[in-house]
Amino acid sequence: MAQQVVMGATLTCTFGTAPTALVVLPTARVIVEGRPAATIEDNKPVVNIPTFAMCTSPANPAVASATAAAMGVLTPMPCIPVTVAPWLPGAPTVLIGNMPALDNTSTCMCQWGGLISIGMPGSARTLVP
Repeated sequence: MAQQVVMGATLTCTFGTAPTALVVLPTARVIVEGRPAATIEDNKPVVNIPTFAMCTSPANPAVASATAAAMGVLTPMPCIPVTVAPWLPGAPTVLIGNMPALDNTSTCMCQWGGLISIGMPGSARTLVP
């Protein structure tokens, strides 16, 4: 079984240069191991998913522009995640505020091609089917 994801979970992006921590607003009022529990809808850029420091995706217009200006040498630019779809697949059998719970096997796609995944879920003992 997968682990429940909570506020403070470690996130990584395939095109980011540093990990970041998931921010979960306590709107659903469900606490797991002392922290707000996450749902698949906790995917809002900057609100839930902070920056991954620098972006190295050539699909990002800022990176493409900086790389072109540097004569083709990949030039990372500040990361601003652009996530438009929820985390998938989540745990559809466990609902938090009428939304499927977020588990540590879920991923989220950035518009610039990065795959955002969960490194450490923030909970150690709570499993979701």
